[in-house]
Amino acid sequence: MTPLRWRVANEAPTGPVTPVELFFDLVFVFTLTQLTQRLEHELSFAEAGRSLLLFAVLWWMYTGYVWLTNHVPPRRAAQKLLLFAGMAGFFVAALGVPHAFDRSGLVFGAGYLIVIVVHLLLFTQADVLSGVLRLAPFNLGSGLLILGAGFTHGPAVYALWVAAFLVQAVAPYVAPRRSGVGTAQLFHVAPAHFAERHGLLVIVALGESVVAIGMGVDVGRLSAALAGSVVLALALPGALWWAYFMEADAGERALGKADGRTRSLLAVNAYFFAHIPMLLGIVAAAAGMRAVMAHPHAPLALPSAVELAGGVALFLVGIAAFRHALAIDRPASRLVAAAATLATIPIGTASSAGLQLAVIVAVAVATIVLDRRGRAE
Repeated sequence: MTPLRWRVANEAPTGPVTPVELFFDLVFVFTLTQLTQRLEHELSFAEAGRSLLLFAVLWWMYTGYVWLTNHVPPRRAAQKLLLFAGMAGFFVAALGVPHAFDRSGLVFGAGYLIVIVVHLLLFTQADVLSGVLRLAPFNLGSGLLILGAGFTHGPAVYALWVAAFLVQAVAPYVAPRRSGVGTAQLFHVAPAHFAERHGLLVIVALGESVVAIGMGVDVGRLSAALAGSVVLALALPGALWWAYFMEADAGERALGKADGRTRSLLAVNAYFFAHIPMLLGIVAAAAGMRAVMAHPHAPLALPSAVELAGGVALFLVGIAAFRHALAIDRPASRLVAAAATLATIPIGTASSAGLQLAVIVAVAVATIVLDRRGRAE
């Protein structure tokens, strides 16, 4: 593969996250909003599996773009234009999320293939061409399988989607010598940029959950009690934000202390795998909070109570996994908080949505206070 003419061999080191990267994150978070709407309409094991499959392939390519901008900071006009093309692909794919397994499968598949092609094209400017060439067949193969699913119906659709996920995310680990996994040490991680990029994504995702809360409020029947529920609903993403950013500096320092291949593996464990339950938790909790805002004084249906408590618990499990991967503080405290959050499900179904939300907020705040006190001591 011939490097593009505008490739720069000695690009300046990766600096702070650029505005165009933040714009990219805003577009990607639209896919999370679409997943939230899917869960609002139906919560079942089947729908959870479909949403997880959708999220898995989207998250794989989003993190691919984070690694990309670690190597190729989008400073030149041509680089920014290609990044906008990648955004367009994500946006088209997001439009197809609601019916990705049936009538809008082709829309999703076309957008997703654009995302993959732009990613590979931009990565040819990096100094890790051998690793990129090993990744290319897996990503392209996955994109083509998903596009092919748009032409089929019935069980074949799910078979192709599962195959796409396996080709993209599992096969590289099964055959590391033939994939980018075997050359992980070639890919570098700029700790400050990596931590900042993921932190900004979490902020944007939590911001979208706040928007979901506001859209679920019926202003025609606004009262003091409903306003109190809205404040509690805002306190929850605020507490999740605080819980996440308690770890941000420590995570950046842990990456900075590691070297070469170790740093790359730590980045995969902490910022790829550990962030999966965090973002899925935000999606599920947002769907649950919409139900709370609809009827804060009435008991919640079991699926909505599970979404609310399960989403927060997933987020806390993700933070525990992040701590474990980077050997930060005590992961068990977050797991205890997650278990306490799940214990609120009977409160929501037997008493009221507002009471369950209040108890969950209290658990989150208590966890933060105890952690801060423990660190101070």
